[in-house]
Amino acid sequence: MTSPTADMAARFAAITLGHVGRAYPYKLDHVLTGAHDAVPPASLHPIFHGSFDWHSCVHGWWQLLTLRRLFPDLPAAATIAARADAMLTPSNVAGELAYLDRPMSAGFERPYGWAWLLALHGEAARHDTGWGAALAPLAAAFAARFAGYLPRLTYPIRVGTHPNTAFALVLARDWAAAHDASLVTAIDRHARAWFGADRGCQAWEPSGDDFLSSALTEALLMSRVLPAPAFAAWFDAFLPDLSRGEPATLFAPAHVSDRSDGKIAHLDGLNLSRAWCWRSLAVALGPGYPHGAAMTAAADRHLAASLPHLDDDYMGSHWLATFALLATTADLGSD
Repeated sequence: MTSPTADMAARFAAITLGHVGRAYPYKLDHVLTGAHDAVPPASLHPIFHGSFDWHSCVHGWWQLLTLRRLFPDLPAAATIAARADAMLTPSNVAGELAYLDRPMSAGFERPYGWAWLLALHGEAARHDTGWGAALAPLAAAFAARFAGYLPRLTYPIRVGTHPNTAFALVLARDWAAAHDASLVTAIDRHARAWFGADRGCQAWEPSGDDFLSSALTEALLMSRVLPAPAFAAWFDAFLPDLSRGEPATLFAPAHVSDRSDGKIAHLDGLNLSRAWCWRSLAVALGPGYPHGAAMTAAADRHLAASLPHLDDDYMGSHWLATFALLATTADLGSD
């Protein structure tokens, strides 16, 4: 399995530094309550007004800060720090918080953007700078939104795109493990209720614009929630035919027919996120798990299918490097 090299990290950083400050094109998640709301993205989002959309800008920053930590000698490390110093400030965070207080903003970026903001704060807090402290109020606001939302979510959302519940809770739980014990408890309770009895997954995927595997993200969440022996038993019941390489669709990378189409380009993200999930699941199940080699091989195939295409077109380059970093650092777990 490929792990990130210094050259790969430099490539990821160069791609992302090229878009976190790029203002246009930009896709707003924005409800206009009147003509006064028709303003440029930077007026609404002092930090996250690049990268085509809010959530991609958030996880672009997560990726840059993570690269700076993992590769302190990266040529771009000083540039990343300087730009973070300018953007991740209390005054800019106050502007982002003000957006959350607008009328009709309760569902803004739910839950994908919420989860990535928590991940960004978690990463920022690991640096010896003021970035974590600056972002803390924004993280607290989204953690409170999760706490209020989970009891109202009667059914989990299992699609392969942004509303996916399991993916958001993987990131949120990783953050909460260090910052909010009550949120860990809530996530674990709801994950067990929603997914604990799932058996014999058919994996009807991918759909034409998936960038997440509904099956594998659910399994990844349960690997966080359940103790190791209980997770192994759950996983064997959830995917009981792994010894035969089934469901076959989970082992085969998706074909991407048009990387200039923003929705079809999602399938490169599916390949990268599946690589992350397969590799993370193999780590969680341990070296003695009988299907671990097949899972790691599946991760390798998926990564190889899309890693060369991170910057073929802006429809992919504004976000794919984040998922490439997830896939290539999966053996580090949630640390």
